[in-house]
Amino acid sequence: MKNLVISPAIEEKLTFKHHIRRQDIEQCFMNRARSYLEDTRLDHLTEPPTEWFISENNQGFLIKVVFIFDNDMIYLKSAFPPNSTEIRIYNTISLPY
Repeated sequence: MKNLVISPAIEEKLTFKHHIRRQDIEQCFMNRARSYLEDTRLDHLTEPPTEWFISENNQGFLIKVVFIFDNDMIYLKSAFPPNSTEIRIYNTISLPY
């Protein structure tokens, strides 16, 4: 995905804290089966809006992907294993394809 932008600081955190690689995130975008959700929490409001989804990489590992979509570019904000509350919210509110 040439339009996926991951800053060096975010990439370092993904690698060392969460053991997630760029290809894991790309796989999650490709494997996604439900819609994106917008993060509407006051302390997370951005312009353009922050969006997120939960999907599996090709090894079946669930990852929550948080990003901003702007001018055809995807700017990764974070990616990490989701907790049970995030999974419940995503499965309840997001729309399947």
